[in-house]
Amino acid sequence: MTNSMMAGGAQVRLTIDDRPIDVEAGTTVAAALVMAGIRGTRTSVGGQPRAALCGMGVCQECRVTIDGRQHALACQTLCHDGQTVHTSITGFTGTR
Repeated sequence: MTNSMMAGGAQVRLTIDDRPIDVEAGTTVAAALVMAGIRGTRTSVGGQPRAALCGMGVCQECRVTIDGRQHALACQTLCHDGQTVHTSITGFTGTR
């Protein structure tokens, strides 16, 4: 929990792969994925799990579907209340 969350920072609720998660306003979708314990966003052509790498949208490894928009960059998109995020990888979650 961040200091601003403990101090009552504004929270937003989004849904990631059908699971609700609350995060601090201003959090990127990529950070929310990590907070939710989701370690991958998609699978490569070779079947390897992929996730955010560069954090600035260049590598495009963080592509997810956000509110129905495919190939959205999770590292460049801020979370908002009611947002729906879908990764194209299943069964690749774990603890931080």
